Amino acid sequence: MLFEDFDLDHRLLDSLKAMGHKSPTTIQQETIPLAMEQQDILARAPTGTGKTATFLLPALQHLIDFPRRYDGQARVLILSPTRELASQTHRYASHLATNLNLSISLITGGVPYAPQEEALETNIDILIATPGRLLEYLDKKKFSATSIELLIIDEADRMLDMGFSTAVQSIALEAQGRKQNMLFSATLEGGGVDRFARELLTTPAVIDVEAPRSEKAKIHQWMHLADDQAHKFALLCNLLKQEDVKRAIVFVKTRDVVASLEGLLLKADIPCSFMRGDMEQKKRFQALGRFTKGEVNVLLATDVAARGIDIDDITHVINYDMPRSADTYVHRIGRTGRAGAKGTAISLVEAHDMRIVSKIERYIEQPLKRRVIESLRPNNKEAKLPTKKKAKAGKAGDTKKKSKKYKKPKKKQA
Repeated sequence: MLFEDFDLDHRLLDSLKAMGHKSPTTIQQETIPLAMEQQDILARAPTGTGKTATFLLPALQHLIDFPRRYDGQARVLILSPTRELASQTHRYASHLATNLNLSISLITGGVPYAPQEEALETNIDILIATPGRLLEYLDKKKFSATSIELLIIDEADRMLDMGFSTAVQSIALEAQGRKQNMLFSATLEGGGVDRFARELLTTPAVIDVEAPRSEKAKIHQWMHLADDQAHKFALLCNLLKQEDVKRAIVFVKTRDVVASLEGLLLKADIPCSFMRGDMEQKKRFQALGRFTKGEVNVLLATDVAARGIDIDDITHVINYDMPRSADTYVHRIGRTGRAGAKGTAISLVEAHDMRIVSKIERYIEQPLKRRVIESLRPNNKEAKLPTKKKAKAGKAGDTKKKSKKYKKPKKKQA
């Protein structure tokens, strides 16, 4: 299948060609025809499968087919859970709409209010926003949702994790005139996304796309056993100094670990930048800029950045700390192996991490290969998870107490 088969405007096809997109991915093949018929969409799209173009192409085609008749605010609203993801979606949309003469605006927290308020006073065709900041403008009557025709929720499961459910519902309630809704999530498991979808969507087409085997095979995954923190740090340094590690994201659990690990890496002559949740937006963009420009080839990040970084040439993802859930692991490693490239995901595992390793292996339906660096062999063997003990059979001579059955009392004769 080709993009030409979707009956897209020639200017969109030109933009796709200029951006190097030759043929649609699986999620695009299954979703775009339905979305262009203005059906509501509920789709599971694993990281790196071309999800952003999946909702942007039908949205842009809608704006081409039905030009604006009167002044007003956003006709298409795209809600993203993080500033980084919103910013990247904005850049991608701007590239796709190069020759369309459309107004595409970005509203996120962590930046000054004045420029955003000025933008909201002009005509906007597509608005890409984080829910928290947009709800502020809605409450202050700086933003009106009455012109919204298409509502798109990106990374719905992450949106729920970050506590944005109420904000999204409030915005959707104001957008009563919308004609179509699309909700994309990396996972559809659990009741949260299902309830979210029931409240926002109307008889949606449900599209559940597994990453093709060819996509899964692009990310090589393995783990190293670590005896303790010192051993784990030595493994990390060894890995980061390998020649094939051109650009790596190192994931940790907390911002405190980010701070201490940055200092240790600098002492080990490994320059790095870092991103964490409590940073000002300007500093976050600066850190990401140093990484994308190649000033440093290592980025330390907490999970707040797991779904907000979309850089094609990340060669390695290293789990310095194992994630708390299996789906978070999938989101992390999805930062590599993008745009047709191969990638590597390496986990540094201590004894207490074996339970989550077992969950991850069940979730991805494959074992994590165990590898060893000769000069840093672990002293301890792999920790085994405790198995459930079977109830012991009763000894000879033991008698089991039988529960007495309830007997209905006999009626006394008069």
